[in-house]
Amino acid sequence: MTTVTVKTKSGMSPLSLVYCGMFAALMMIGANITTFVPFLMIGGVPITLQTFFAVLAGLILGSRLGAISMTVYAVVGLAGAPVFAKFYGGFGAILLPTFGFIVSFILVAYVAGKIVEKNGSLRSYIVAGLVGLVVNYLFGTNWMYFAYKLWAAAPDAFTYKVAWMWMVPPLPKDILLSILAGYFGHRMYKVLKVRRAI
Repeated sequence: MTTVTVKTKSGMSPLSLVYCGMFAALMMIGANITTFVPFLMIGGVPITLQTFFAVLAGLILGSRLGAISMTVYAVVGLAGAPVFAKFYGGFGAILLPTFGFIVSFILVAYVAGKIVEKNGSLRSYIVAGLVGLVVNYLFGTNWMYFAYKLWAAAPDAFTYKVAWMWMVPPLPKDILLSILAGYFGHRMYKVLKVRRAI
């Protein structure tokens, strides 16, 4: 029996397009999860699921599709849809100090996907999740620091150390969620059987 694979003009199969759209939608929900589930606030720190879904996109879809899905999310938000945190949207988001984290999600998905494409063990999935988190924090925090220094109004006594101190409260939950993404991604990839090479 011959298997026929249908592809769109972009070279992606319809199923791949569905998966990319699905993860873009999950990012939109993850950015504003505390709006729907208010108790996901600990000490005033919202437990967003953006990093979790960005990592998961790479782990399940692979580097290329994962990065594409996160790019779709960013483009939809820049086009004006209120999909960023606090239901923000529009091209002006580029000027926000936190926009670097949105850009980092593309890199997170790509890097996490590359790692598991080379080694599909559970350990590699967990490592990929944690490496993705490191990419997220490094890129996003440095962008935030330079944004405050170059074009945004920096708070009084704002320093590079202060920028990193702001990232301490959400760090424990992001580490836990990245590890969970590794476990979940390893299991779900086997269930969904996504074709990463398109």
